[in-house]
Amino acid sequence: MIKGGRITIEGSGFPIDGPRLPDVRIGGERARVVYASPSAISVVLPELVGGGRTTVRIEGVPGETAFVEVATTLATGLHQVDNPVFDRESNLYVTFSGTRGQEVPVSIFCVRPNGTRETFSSGIVNPTSMAIDPEGRLYVSSRFEGTVYRVAADGSAAPFASDLGVACGLAFAPDGTLYVGDRSGTIFRVDREGRAEAFAAVPPSVAAFHLALAPDGALHVTAPTLSSYDGIYRIDPTGLITEPYAGFGRPQGLAFDASGTLFVVEALAGNSGLYRLSSGPGAAELVLAGPGLVGVAFDPRGGLVVCSNETAYRLPLASTH
Repeated sequence: MIKGGRITIEGSGFPIDGPRLPDVRIGGERARVVYASPSAISVVLPELVGGGRTTVRIEGVPGETAFVEVATTLATGLHQVDNPVFDRESNLYVTFSGTRGQEVPVSIFCVRPNGTRETFSSGIVNPTSMAIDPEGRLYVSSRFEGTVYRVAADGSAAPFASDLGVACGLAFAPDGTLYVGDRSGTIFRVDREGRAEAFAAVPPSVAAFHLALAPDGALHVTAPTLSSYDGIYRIDPTGLITEPYAGFGRPQGLAFDASGTLFVVEALAGNSGLYRLSSGPGAAELVLAGPGLVGVAFDPRGGLVVCSNETAYRLPLASTH
């Protein structure tokens, strides 16, 4: 759970018929009740709750203590608009993207495995999406410039590919081919020399495109629109487009875990969360709730990080199963 997220406790015989609803305390902090019935009580996770495995107690309800896994804050003071990204050494890269055309003092921060946050790269206007190539090098798109930069180990950045529209989502194939999502609807395929060609086209988006490559080589794309519900596009290596998952409210960042399971962030106002998608069409399970989520990433050791616009949170992988 993310602080500010909604949690539902299910059971039976909850005492809701008295003059007031029972207190619900998470880690000793009183939680605000937003729904109550004899079999379920929903509360908002208090901001003062610490991270880790945390007790849940309902006033007047006997029995075993319940627990919830609360995310720990890894980094804050960010402006993240897509997934963060891990390198091979489990360093996490996060952005301060800024408003359109704004050149902020720090474009990319690096969060070390011990939690230390360091300035990593500057001078990239509107850093948007990031990806690591098969050689372990970091790439970042600038939606303002329509350019993808290659970022060296010392944080210096050099243009790799340009003229990519409103360049957003990035994903690498094992052979080094880079896929770039242009917010106007074009998916570009970029070779190892930086030469780009149009690969596929999907409807334009009102926000950043988000890309992830499946173990079978199929590209998965989210492109949130003004519609109440959007799908997730699957584009096979030949460019054939299908829509295996539908019904998401403003789907955002997505990522595959080590087992090949797809996770996607839904960012519909008031209902943000991380979903795990099964192999069955349309099957989605909410595994993490929290306000304002936009991105997700798995580290090489199996840990999970999710991001809101401002904050990166860490959770153990076990919390998603």
